[in-house]
Amino acid sequence: MTVRVMLISPAMNTALREARFAGDATLDASGVRAARQAAPSVPHADRAVHGPSERCARTAEALGLPSVAESALRDWELGRWAGDRLDEVSAREPEGVAAWLADPAAAPHGGESLLALCARAGVWLDSLNGAGRVLAVTEPSLVRAAVVHALELPPQAFWRLDVAPLTLTELSGRSGRWNLRVGRPLAGGPGGREADGDAP
Repeated sequence: MTVRVMLISPAMNTALREARFAGDATLDASGVRAARQAAPSVPHADRAVHGPSERCARTAEALGLPSVAESALRDWELGRWAGDRLDEVSAREPEGVAAWLADPAAAPHGGESLLALCARAGVWLDSLNGAGRVLAVTEPSLVRAAVVHALELPPQAFWRLDVAPLTLTELSGRSGRWNLRVGRPLAGGPGGREADGDAP
């Protein structure tokens, strides 16, 4: 059975605005407002889940989703770098950052390597066989890792993927063969619910 997996990145918060590593915080006022405005364009799903972070939970709430937390969708575990900005870590541990960016198996921060992150995203994605339409509010790192796994891209492609707040990434297929649908905004008008055929 074909599965459709719809991944929504969380709305803006302070940590995202400041580009901090795995910096969890609740949504700021503009993030809540944007998520509420996007709620009418969220597609229908048979099952809704969200990452365990505060920003994912609050985004799901603002979108009006009756979702449950899914631990497999937690943010990239970056050990002692969590909460810091890249420029701070680069000044403190330049060799560690260089290794982390160049080697997908490196984990100088003491957390997950890029390979481990992509593997975790892949295990979750491939566990969804027969699940119908699944909607997940999840971290940008998980969206990127899921795309790398689904399309069998080299791990380094992770660094070339950008995931903006409140955007929808869609994967359809099944374990071993996934298709990617890109470019769909979470907003009314073209690309919204009507374009997807989900309108009543």
